[in-house]
Amino acid sequence: MNHIKNLILDMDGVLWHGDTAVPGLAHFFQTLRQQELNFVLATNNASKTPAQYVTKLAGFGVPVRQEQILTSAIATADYLQEEYEAGTAVYVLGGDGLHQAIRERGFRVLSVADVMEGGQRGEVTAVGLWREATYADFAAAAICLNHGARFIGSNPDVSLPSEYGPLPGAGSFLALLAAATGVQPTVIGKPGIIMFQEALKRLGSIPADTAMVGDRLSTDIAGGKAAGLPTILVLSGISTREELAQLDAPQPDYVFAGISELAERLEIRD
Repeated sequence: MNHIKNLILDMDGVLWHGDTAVPGLAHFFQTLRQQELNFVLATNNASKTPAQYVTKLAGFGVPVRQEQILTSAIATADYLQEEYEAGTAVYVLGGDGLHQAIRERGFRVLSVADVMEGGQRGEVTAVGLWREATYADFAAAAICLNHGARFIGSNPDVSLPSEYGPLPGAGSFLALLAAATGVQPTVIGKPGIIMFQEALKRLGSIPADTAMVGDRLSTDIAGGKAAGLPTILVLSGISTREELAQLDAPQPDYVFAGISELAERLEIRD
């Protein structure tokens, strides 16, 4: 691992489960700084803003800067900015992170009332994880999709790790709407290349010296390998050793029980 100088770190299942930090979280980041390893925190979770993640990490005793946070909400908004003009009407089913990122790029965000009562439909429907979503939120999204709106999904994760075990993720929201409307989404987050390209840009690095650290074979590891990165699987989240042993499973370059074990390996680098 001596050639690795930069890390792209997933968060849910790698750094915490819900609101509970994994063991050794603060020590892990101390190790990164001692070893002079740069990092970007790249998550498929689109529900929170970078500022909210900075606050969450600070609560765990880990100081980071907002520019070190890359969410699928940011990647989704950047993608829309490339595809559509400012002022385009977008119906957003998602949390603060997705709403803020899309508004900041000049799009007109429609509300449920705009769709259900005002008769507006929007050119795009953007969907991410939102724990407070109601039936009305999904109904408005379905109405827009049934009237020709383009379907954009922040990420494909059907589940996310929590203190209670796996819970429904954004991919489950996408599946519900696809089943209800017959419209299939364009998905932006990992394993798509967009997230990895933006992370490399922020790090000022190249794939050969930058490793992807994640807990999910289907997104973190498969996406990292497709982007040409060394990959590190930690078994503290979704994917298990049993999944890793399957013949068609993406194979990471390194496997650790969690970030504490990874920190121990990083500390003995020459």
